[in-house]
Amino acid sequence: MKIRGFSIDGFLISLVAIVVVAILVPGPGATGGVLHMNLVATYGVAVIFFLYGLTLAPEKMKAGIRHWRLHLAVQLGTFVLFPIVVLVLGTPLKGFLPPEVWIGFLYIAALPSTVSSSVAMTSLARGNVPAALFNATLSSLIGVFATPLLMAWFLSTAGQSLPLLPVIGKVVLLVLVPIVLGQIARHWLYGWAARHIKAIRLADRAIILAIVYNSFSDSIVEGVWHGHDAILIAEIVFGVVALFFIVYGLMLIPCRLMGFDRADTVACVFCASKKSLATGVPLAKLMFGASPALGLIIAPIMLYHFCQLVIVSVIANRQAKLAALEDATVATA
Repeated sequence: MKIRGFSIDGFLISLVAIVVVAILVPGPGATGGVLHMNLVATYGVAVIFFLYGLTLAPEKMKAGIRHWRLHLAVQLGTFVLFPIVVLVLGTPLKGFLPPEVWIGFLYIAALPSTVSSSVAMTSLARGNVPAALFNATLSSLIGVFATPLLMAWFLSTAGQSLPLLPVIGKVVLLVLVPIVLGQIARHWLYGWAARHIKAIRLADRAIILAIVYNSFSDSIVEGVWHGHDAILIAEIVFGVVALFFIVYGLMLIPCRLMGFDRADTVACVFCASKKSLATGVPLAKLMFGASPALGLIIAPIMLYHFCQLVIVSVIANRQAKLAALEDATVATA
């Protein structure tokens, strides 16, 4: 769907639709329901990361590997700046939010960058695509362990706990091992994967939707959303939009200090300011799966994902126009 040149991802519409279904018909999608969505969600995590490993092309990363200053800026922005911003600005305000939603904001801070949309938006803005691909992929691999470690630390400072060793065990078994197996399987299945990339993406997104349906169905059945209304959603939207712009603005500072050109700056700020829903939902299922409040916990990353795509799409289109003007100026010089 396109509105005045802005393309609305069908997956975003599907996310909204599946949440509505969970609100209206939570029983079948809840744990123990007739659809057994909890089993799909649990074992679907391994499928998601196997497909990620299968479609991960190491040779494409090599083109952007040498720009170490840009890589350092992106990874520090993703895993250091984000947590600092959330803790410094969010801690005084966390009393106005349900505890599970505050955990959700901390979870955003701990997540890696998103791969597909970071690369796509960098390409649209005519930025440094190889650098974006390298950093988004590296961020996802780092996040396999960094995200659980950061969340364990966040929760410990709040007087809560995350069973870190069992979580790491699940991450290794259901995330790291499938990625490795996917990389090994590339030797035999690369051609098949290339021919069926649309089907692979569809399967990946279908599993994410199943996890979201199961999570929200459980939270509805358990009454977690009781007493919360549209005002809470509005507060979360305000928070995620503010968080995006603060991080985006702060990331421009190292880009200028390091003398990055426009293309490198685009890649840096796009990768460092975005967070991965595709990684966040499966990992949340591993870390918080037993919590009936999982629907509240993943609500911030779902809304952040939607808002970041809308905002970055607008910015990317403007950057593309600037690039075209620069090319025209050079051509007439």
